[in-house]
Amino acid sequence: MEEFLIRRDFLSEVMYDVMVKACLTIPSDVKKKLWEYLEKENDEIARMHLDMTLRNCTVSEETGRLPCPDTGYPLFYIRLGDRVGLEGGYSALYEICQEAVRRATANGLLRPNMVHPLTRSNPGSNTGYYIPDVEVRFDPRIDFLEIVAVPKGGGGEIFGTFYRMMVPADGKKGILKFILDCIRESTYAGKTCPPNIIGVGIGGTADLCMRIAKEAAILRPIGSRHPDPSISALEEELVRAVKDSGIGPMGMGGGSGILDLHVEYAACHAAGLPVAFNAQCSLSRRKVARISPGHRVSYGDFPDWNYR
Repeated sequence: MEEFLIRRDFLSEVMYDVMVKACLTIPSDVKKKLWEYLEKENDEIARMHLDMTLRNCTVSEETGRLPCPDTGYPLFYIRLGDRVGLEGGYSALYEICQEAVRRATANGLLRPNMVHPLTRSNPGSNTGYYIPDVEVRFDPRIDFLEIVAVPKGGGGEIFGTFYRMMVPADGKKGILKFILDCIRESTYAGKTCPPNIIGVGIGGTADLCMRIAKEAAILRPIGSRHPDPSISALEEELVRAVKDSGIGPMGMGGGSGILDLHVEYAACHAAGLPVAFNAQCSLSRRKVARISPGHRVSYGDFPDWNYR
C-alpha cells in the first residue's frame, strides 16, 4: 500500500466539514425509511409528525439551517491504515477534533450543549474533559483515513440509555423483556424523539457492553443485519414487536415507531449476562469523510465500523 502523510491543516478542515455536514444533512437511509413510513402510516397524528420531520429536513437542505437545534454530543470515530501518517503525529488527532468542534460551535452550527456536570458552567465551545469523544482504530487492510462524525442527539442519549447486569438464567426472555421495557420507558411522551434507531449490546464488560450498544445505534445503517443468524433473528423479532406495540412517532401512536434495531454482542464472563440499550433520535445524523492518498476527499452516509 502507498504511504502518505496527511497535513494537519488539511485534516482540521475535513474534520470541521464532516461535522458540519453531519449536523445539516440527514443520511439517505434515514430519509428513505421516513418517506416509506409516511406513505404507509394510517394514523393521522403519526403522519403529521413524519411529515413535519421530512419538511424540516427539506428546509435544512435548502437553507443550510439545522433540521433540529439539538446537536447533542459531538462524537468522532476515526479509522486509518498502518501506512497513513499525520503531520504532528497521531497524538494531534484529539486536538484537531477539539478545534473542529470549537469552530463549528462558534459558527452556530453546533449548539453549545456541553457543561460542567456539577457547576453547570458552560464554556460555550462544546469541549471539555473527554468531549468531544474520539474513538480511533488502526486497520492494516486500508490505505486511507476515515472520519465518522456523529452529533448524538441529547434526547436519545439522556432518556434512551440503560444498562443491566443479568444472570445467565434470564436468557433470551429476560433480554427481550428488558429491551421492551427500555423502549416503553424511553419513548414515553416522545422523550427520545421516535422513530428511533435502537442499539443493543449484549455481553462483554459493563463499559464494553454500553459502547457496542451505542455503536450499533449510530454506526450501522438501517436494514443491516448481524452476521450471526441468532442475533439477526433477535433483531427482526424486536423490530416487529416495537412496530406492533403502537408506540408510533414521538410516542403518540401508529405503526412506525422504530427506524431499526441493531444488536451487537461480545464474549462475556460465564457468571454474567450484561445487556445495554442505546437510542438514536429520528434524524440519526452521521456523516463519513474519507481522505485517500493524494489528499483526495470523499463524503458518504455509511460508516464501515465493523470490528467484531
